[in-house]
Amino acid sequence: MTAALHLALTLPRADFTLQVDLTLPARGITVLYGASGSGKTSVLRCVAGLERARPGRVAVGEEVWQDDAAGHFLPTHRRPLGYVFQEASLFEHLDVRGNLHYALRRSGHPRGEHALAEVTGLLGIDHLLARRPAQLSGGERQRVAIARALATQPRLLLLDEPMAALDAARRQDILPWLEKLRDELRLPMLYVTHSADELHRLADHLVVLARGRVQAAGPVAEVLARLDDPVLLGDDVGALLQGEVAEHDTRWHLARVAVDGADFWLRDTGVPRGRAVRLRVLARDVSLATERPVHTSIQNHFACVVDAIVPDPHPSQALVRVRWGGSVLLARITRRALDALGLQVGQRVWAQVKAVALVQ
Repeated sequence: MTAALHLALTLPRADFTLQVDLTLPARGITVLYGASGSGKTSVLRCVAGLERARPGRVAVGEEVWQDDAAGHFLPTHRRPLGYVFQEASLFEHLDVRGNLHYALRRSGHPRGEHALAEVTGLLGIDHLLARRPAQLSGGERQRVAIARALATQPRLLLLDEPMAALDAARRQDILPWLEKLRDELRLPMLYVTHSADELHRLADHLVVLARGRVQAAGPVAEVLARLDDPVLLGDDVGALLQGEVAEHDTRWHLARVAVDGADFWLRDTGVPRGRAVRLRVLARDVSLATERPVHTSIQNHFACVVDAIVPDPHPSQALVRVRWGGSVLLARITRRALDALGLQVGQRVWAQVKAVALVQ
């Protein structure tokens, strides 16, 4: 992995000390995930120079923004970054065009106008340029705020719970635009959230924080499949799969998604054939069988191997991780079923998936 961002931060907080040492990918979205008060926003503020970790080191590629060992610290205004907050904080007396040009003047970037034209098109806000902030929906305001941050051509984009102030409908409006940024921009992004939905849809890389310490870090699918210290609990426990739309069944209005040789049938939402997609499969929607299922209404079943078995927090349940190819699923079954089937690590079984969610 080419290191785009290296963070080594120590920062005392009221009830814990933030201590992180991370090397993060050169592009895509790294989600900082955890409960409120876990230190997520503190990491962003240190990266931006709004707070100073002591000791601390922040480097974006070969560009060092802070290195206390060398007595080096760049103030915020000299760090080429964009920062998107929970609230868009637009100037109400200026229209959208005026808000964006204000940011350009502050940055002084020589390609500012060209960059602005690119990001307004990318975010679909060209038709909003003459409107005042009061005439924008919450989702539109955040898209303008993101455009303002990107127009200065930053080396790094920081997003601090950018959808926390939006209702559910507006969040669904803006998520596709964030996915588009992730897929089309060669720009590393740090994204703070405690929303499992945003995590599954947006994350390429995942960092889990608790009381200022890193609990887990790595590619999102790998971290979510961990059983030693699960990131999600209860009904949110599940796996994230990377697949490709392989077929449309027009008769039954279904789409087939291929994942490492296994087929998943789900409702056809119009995603074109050949498109890479993400599937979220909850552990509660996966059952296991020691023989190939027959005469069943469950359409998604395939052979796999038991990879790990651990107790669930509730004493009646167990979590079983199964693997095929490079993909894994989690199944929550009763301990009674585990005993009756005699499941062991390394055993060949059949996974049955009752429900699948397309998250991209």
